[in-house]
Amino acid sequence: MDQVYRAWACSSGIESWFLEQATYWDSSRQKRKGEELVQSGDSFTWKWHNWDFEEKGEILEANGKDRISFTFGAGGNVHIHLKESQWGIEVELTQDHIPTDEESKLNIFVGCSTGWTFWLTNLKAWLEYGITLHVKGLPQSETQNLVNS
Repeated sequence: MDQVYRAWACSSGIESWFLEQATYWDSSRQKRKGEELVQSGDSFTWKWHNWDFEEKGEILEANGKDRISFTFGAGGNVHIHLKESQWGIEVELTQDHIPTDEESKLNIFVGCSTGWTFWLTNLKAWLEYGITLHVKGLPQSETQNLVNS
């Protein structure tokens, strides 16, 4: 459980399978260290591989064990709940407060559904086999239509 939680809740964890760079600051604007767990109220800047874009947001919940939630830009909020099952640790991801205009329905509802399917598979590959499946180090022009960039 701790290993899966850390994959979401600290810079070094989330950079290993999802982001190129994740920087977190506590409520007094002190930068958190790579292995330091985030806490509710922390702010962040995330940079994805192969994208010339940074996302700024906030940690909404982080209980240090099995729940973490964060803002996700125009995509609303993301909530991660970890639970033990007979097969191991289950990761339940929900996304809410997504705008309902037609463009958001396509770009966020459909786009995030496809994206999270890949990234959760990537997380599983990293946790279970120590490998990642995403494309790294290519220019955005060559990867912008790929789910795994």
